Amino acid sequence: MSKHSRRDFLLKSSFGLGGVAVSAMLPGGGFISSALAADLVDPLAPKQPHFAPKVKSVIWLHQDGAPSTLDLYDYKPELVKLAGQDVPPSFLKGIKTSTQGGVGKLYASKRTWKQYGQSGAWFSDLLPNLAQQADKIAFIKNSTTVGATHDISILKLNTGDLQPGRPSLGAWITYALGSANPDLPAYVVLYNGKKEPTGGSVNWSSGFLPAVYQGTAFRPGPVPILNLERPELIADKQQRDNLNLLAALNRQQAKGHPEDTELQARLNSYELAYRMESSAPEAVNLSKESDATKELYGLNDEASRAYGTNLLRARRLVERGVRFIQVVTGPTEIKGQERNWDAHQDLEENHGAHAKAVDKPIAGLLADLAARGLLDSTLVVWTSEFGRTSYGQSGNGRDHNPWGYTQWLAGGGVKAGFTLGETDEIGLQSQGKKVDTYDLHATVLQLLGLDHLKTIYQQKGRAERPTVVYGEVVKELLV
Repeated sequence: MSKHSRRDFLLKSSFGLGGVAVSAMLPGGGFISSALAADLVDPLAPKQPHFAPKVKSVIWLHQDGAPSTLDLYDYKPELVKLAGQDVPPSFLKGIKTSTQGGVGKLYASKRTWKQYGQSGAWFSDLLPNLAQQADKIAFIKNSTTVGATHDISILKLNTGDLQPGRPSLGAWITYALGSANPDLPAYVVLYNGKKEPTGGSVNWSSGFLPAVYQGTAFRPGPVPILNLERPELIADKQQRDNLNLLAALNRQQAKGHPEDTELQARLNSYELAYRMESSAPEAVNLSKESDATKELYGLNDEASRAYGTNLLRARRLVERGVRFIQVVTGPTEIKGQERNWDAHQDLEENHGAHAKAVDKPIAGLLADLAARGLLDSTLVVWTSEFGRTSYGQSGNGRDHNPWGYTQWLAGGGVKAGFTLGETDEIGLQSQGKKVDTYDLHATVLQLLGLDHLKTIYQQKGRAERPTVVYGEVVKELLV
């Protein structure tokens, strides 16, 4: 065959049906693992998972700045007893401490603690509303990561790597499963604040995957998507004719540049934007939500309104088939400064303000999803780039801690009211088997019906997968 291979011919035959058969024989199987797929069918067309999924959508709740889970979920009576003393050397064995401020005295949580639900999960008084949802949650109290700087560890949290250039987890999921709603992006990012979250768009990038799989960021405020409305002087037919001409010209150009995924993404984005003119405003418009629902998400409280708005929008996007919604907490004004969860000092004031912003909305999200029958088909992930130390910093704060902290899951396929693992007696290092970012990613993919070892993309002759080097499904968390 001239310049096209036999595999290219099969891929293009029968609108890609031959391609399905061929792709099953490619490394990993199940997906056409090259940019050639963009030339065959809609790259966002729904694709079959490897096996029956437990959930259809993921809401990824990133707590930007890294809260101290020692002050939220991880009750340590021994830390209270030892407060003010030097850290015993045995607890520091095997770790490299931060150079920012060294190792301070042990610093006990000042919160009041109680156990909740049949599971008896511990919560501090910073999270009174979320505590009521204790029996819906599976805690991972043996979480670890690599790196102790925000940008690097946030990148690892979202992409599985310490360097830019790899796809985010949401991009991998969009590539592997496509879109369940052609009128909305399959992967949406929500954040509140005056600027993009820490690290910026690299954390929802498609990396080396075709650009069509990257996340679509919705801005804060009443108009999340700018310039979406058609100008009044342009009729729908005129706009449609313009788009048809543009698509024809772009397709002609694309023939000479088959590997240019940015061009293919642009073609798809024009069409998606056209469809979104009617679908997107309705999806994020909260005016038809009941007063009770708005109260549930904390929209009637200034402290929680912005974050609650994002979580209510996340629920509406899940209802409309969006596969991956990445919600990043925004900064809170404290003493005239915009601050995230990063509490190197004034931890009590910092966490008090941020807990008020997120407690009621997250509890409301879990309760609302359950009431609507959506929690069984949705996975909610509460996560951060790392935790915070059990020793103090600046007298009343905590340093970064990648050695042991808490994350949690709730939703379909997850053991509700379950706690996995633990940290040591002072909450500094995870004990026994640890759960790394790669393991968390593998577990999320598993719940979506994807084998992380078989979710493959051919990049310059190399079979790439989401978990990069290693990663195990945390089966103890699954029903």
